[in-house]
Amino acid sequence: MAQPNTAWDHHPEPLTVTSAPAPEYGSGSLADLLPTLAAGLGVPGMTATISELTPADRNCVFLIDGLGWEQLRAHPEDAPFMTSLLATSRGGTGRPLTAGYPATTATSLASVGTGLPPGVHGLPGYTVRNPDTGELMNQLRWQPWTAPGAWQPYPTVFQLAHKAGVHAAQVSSPTFENTPLTRVALSGGTFLGRLTGEDRMDLAAEQLAAGDRSLVYTYFAEVDGAGHRFGVDSDTWRGQLMYVDRLVQRLAEQLPPRSALYVTADHGMIDVPFDEEHRIDFDEDWELSAGVALLGGEGRARHVYAVPGAANDVLTCWREVLGEQFWVASRDEAIAAGWFGPKIDERVYGRIGDVVAAARDDVLLIASEREPKESAMVGNHGSMTPAEQLVPLLEVRS
Repeated sequence: MAQPNTAWDHHPEPLTVTSAPAPEYGSGSLADLLPTLAAGLGVPGMTATISELTPADRNCVFLIDGLGWEQLRAHPEDAPFMTSLLATSRGGTGRPLTAGYPATTATSLASVGTGLPPGVHGLPGYTVRNPDTGELMNQLRWQPWTAPGAWQPYPTVFQLAHKAGVHAAQVSSPTFENTPLTRVALSGGTFLGRLTGEDRMDLAAEQLAAGDRSLVYTYFAEVDGAGHRFGVDSDTWRGQLMYVDRLVQRLAEQLPPRSALYVTADHGMIDVPFDEEHRIDFDEDWELSAGVALLGGEGRARHVYAVPGAANDVLTCWREVLGEQFWVASRDEAIAAGWFGPKIDERVYGRIGDVVAAARDDVLLIASEREPKESAMVGNHGSMTPAEQLVPLLEVRS
């Protein structure tokens, strides 16, 4: 879609599948970022699909977990440096990118690192069914264990860049060095672990300068963590935003010549009130649980797996109960509407729910018994609303 904000201006009732504002796969989504930068570096097989970006010899992507476009614009006093860069977003158009569906960390990081939409890389949710075992697979924590290369077999853009002679590096917390998610989404070149944000910024700048052609990735998680625990309007969240704003400025001031720094995020976030109107409990709702074998995804982006033969009944029930607050689609309807991208790999098809439900309103479908920790979160994300879906692409060049 050419103008991402227009699709949210009108809410037809009841919600139709096609009224959901599908991400801008192929022109302005997170999956398009690294291929565009790598194409500018001359990496074979890469295509520059974000047409607004100008090639640079040295490229750094700084991903701030949980910092959506709307949250950044709402807090200019807490993030003065990033606010000053808003006009640079998406190649100077002043527009955001779309995260992809669902707007959640595992899915988005895989989209960033592989340059592929969820329907191809195969991490289409926080938790999804493994068709081979019938179990729910948590793709952030990688539980239960699943062979990473079989789950996500495509090379990362970092691997392809390294093979093409580009200096590729990831600078992040040492905690993430050997995780399966890093392996399938962000591996390739050199991983350098640093505990403090300041050390990461300094090292990212050094790594940019280490090659005539460079592709460097760095990451900050604490904005997301503060939002989940305390909400995106809390003092704790604003404190993390202030801190990461200083980190962005620190890195920007150290860029070596011929560099471009891109500051983006994996998703935004909204706060959901703690009452029965805004938090619907699946574990206490016999209508919604009837015919459901597994409940996957997360509170604002659910994958629903029906018992054999019950998929149509579950779809009908979920539409009747939730249809004015959620976009509720069958698997094939969600795929046809482009929620997971323009194509779906065969191995990914069964990972998507028989029913897919994406929240439009400020509501949450919790599962208090199955998911006690997730159900207690203040800030949440996953769906296709602007607050969750839109992410910045701020740019600094040297």
